This record gives sequence, C-alpha cells and structure tokens, in this order.
Amino acid sequence: MPTTTSYKQPTEQGYYGKFGGAYIPEMLHRNVEELQARYLEIMQDAQFRKEYAALLRDYVGRPTPLYLASRLSAHFGTNIYLKREDLCHTGAHKVNNTVGQILLAERLGKKRIIAETGAGQHGVATATVCALKGVECVVYMGEKDIERQAPNVARMKMLGATVVPATSGSKTLKDATNEAIRAWINNPHDTHYIIGSVVGPHPYPDMVARFQSIISEEMRWQLKEKTGSELPTAVVACVGGGSNAAGAFYHFLDEPSVRIVAVEAAGHGVTSGLSAATTALGKDGVLHGSRSLVMQTDDGQVVEPHSISAGLDYPGIGPMHAHLFDSGRGEFLSATDDDALKAAFQLAQLEGIIPALESSHALAALNDLKFGASDNVIICLSGRGDKDLATYMKAMGVEGSEVSG
Repeated sequence: MPTTTSYKQPTEQGYYGKFGGAYIPEMLHRNVEELQARYLEIMQDAQFRKEYAALLRDYVGRPTPLYLASRLSAHFGTNIYLKREDLCHTGAHKVNNTVGQILLAERLGKKRIIAETGAGQHGVATATVCALKGVECVVYMGEKDIERQAPNVARMKMLGATVVPATSGSKTLKDATNEAIRAWINNPHDTHYIIGSVVGPHPYPDMVARFQSIISEEMRWQLKEKTGSELPTAVVACVGGGSNAAGAFYHFLDEPSVRIVAVEAAGHGVTSGLSAATTALGKDGVLHGSRSLVMQTDDGQVVEPHSISAGLDYPGIGPMHAHLFDSGRGEFLSATDDDALKAAFQLAQLEGIIPALESSHALAALNDLKFGASDNVIICLSGRGDKDLATYMKAMGVEGSEVSG
C-alpha cells in the first residue's frame, strides 16, 4: 500500500497510510472519478479562491475568534484558548465545507444537492448554501436524530430543504449516510453529494479537510498575535467522522512539537456496548466508500454506535484520523456521555458559553490531560449548544446537581 509523505495529504489514490481509497459501486464511478480529476484544479483556481474567501469573510463571518478562556484556564492551571467555530453563521464549523462544496458543484454543472446529517448542523449548513445559490436540497437524517435535534430540522425546512428520515438500523448518522449514498446512485448525473465529514470515497476526506483547514490556518496567526508563537502545546478536538478535528489539526500535523489530541464518544463507557469510540473498538474495514477503522463484528457486520451527541454517533472514523491513530501521531482519548454533560455545564458556568455536545467531549478531555502553567492549549469549540438544549434541560431536571458541580 502506498504511504503518504505528509500527514495532511493522501496519495494520488486517496490513501493516508493504509487507510482511504474509493470503494464504490459501478454507478458512482463517473461522479467520483470526475471529482477526483477536477477537485484540486477547481479549488486552486484563482476565481474560486477569491469567491470562497469572500463568502467565508462576508457570509460565514470569518475569521472566528481565538479566545483565551481565563476562568477555565485558572481552573485547569494552564492557558486554554477556544477556537470559536460556534460563532460561524449557522452555529458550527460545517458551513466552511458546504460553502466550498456548493461552489464546486456549480463549476461541475450540478443542479441538485443531497447531504446526510447527524446533529443537523451539516444539514442546516447545506440547506443554507443551497438557499444562497437557489439549488434544490435534499437532506437525509436518521429518524432518532430528527427527534433529538428538532430545532435543526425546523431550520432546514425553513431554508427550503426536504428532510428525508432514515428508518433503518439505529436510525442515526450511519443510516442517513447509507440513504444518501443510495440516492446518489439513483441520480448520478445531475446531483452532487455534499458529504459533511472527512469520510467517504476519495477525494471527499481530502476535499473536506482542505475546506476545514481554514480553522488551523487562522489559529496559527491568531496565536502568534497573542503569544508570539504560531505553535501551541496541543490542539484538542472531538472526533466522530472528524471534520472539525481535521480542520483544527491540519496546519499542525507536520509540526512534531504540537500534540494532536482527538476525543471520541465513549457513550455509556468504552466497553459498555453503548459507545462510539472507534479507535478503541474498531478494526480495519470498509464503510461508506473508504477503508478505515470501523466498529464491526467478527464477520464484518457494523456494530451500532451510541453517543448522547448525534454528531459523534458514528461507527467509523475518517481515514486521516485512522492513520493518525495507527501511526501514533495523534493521541486518541474518549469521553462518556456524563463526562460531556459535566464539561458543557462547566464551560457555561465559567465562561458564559453553551457548547454543542460534540464540542463538550473535547472539553471533557481536559480532566485527563496534564499541562503546565505556561502551556498553550487550543480546543476547537466546533459548535454552539442551541440544538442540544432539550438534552441539557433533561440533565438539569434529572441530574442537575451532579452535572453543575
């Protein structure tokens, strides 16, 4: 298997170490091969870059702040900076990618967009850019996630998208992705599939990582302005499929002095049978078009994941992250549902910021990491917590004294 010369970029065939590639049905070869042949050329075109940069600035609201969380820092005895992706238009980092992909779809002549979503943030971001460009939008979402992420479902519909429930399996992100891929197979000529994470067949993992890399590009110059150095001690991000993490890590991956820390969802506990901690539980396999680490049985059947966070409720991980784990470049930790809830309430009460449950997993890792008083730690705050208020309200009613301590 070919190996990469950089942790950031795959080989021409889309491999990060032994992970990646494009394992796709015959009906999708034309679309995927067209993307493989043209995505870099389009993304590097001067007019594309100009339009993308203008939309990130004037529509998305970039650059997002790098905020020194003083009270949180004092609590943990180190310097903790939050990269405020929660302040992006639509409330999460997902829009960095959807803006890029809608511009790409325009240049490929596609008239219709489909997407999958778990927490609903990618669905909202996709519906948003489709409204911006006047393009038909269909979003596939697990029936369970439609129930627990009702505000985002309402937003998608208000923006003009059609939301299609996935009713098979665990009725979550995996199943929504299955349905979106089936829909793409049935409409290969006029439809572009905007994948929301660094998963799927090549070139999606690389393409999404490049669009999200604006996060770490900004981190470097923002940290230099604040501290005199571009390089933090560590960058911490939550990982399901892993798009916010890919973006947060991207421009530090080839800097060996920077610790790369990925935090997965342990659910009720890594070995509880209700978990989404892929690196702890998964093994080599193929899921949704690429070779990666997948939670599966001995005979290759996908194990249903669990997380309180809809965006991390996925039985695999992007091939870039699988390579970071396999090579040892990344440190992979996990946080339980309860850990994430406690971290969310802690941030709310110390800093006046209510995070998404996904981001709360990254915050929870601070309890397991040891840093010195002069270290600079950046946590990617991937989204805001509006969509999770029902879960937070339930926690306050059932176990409020426990999680607010």
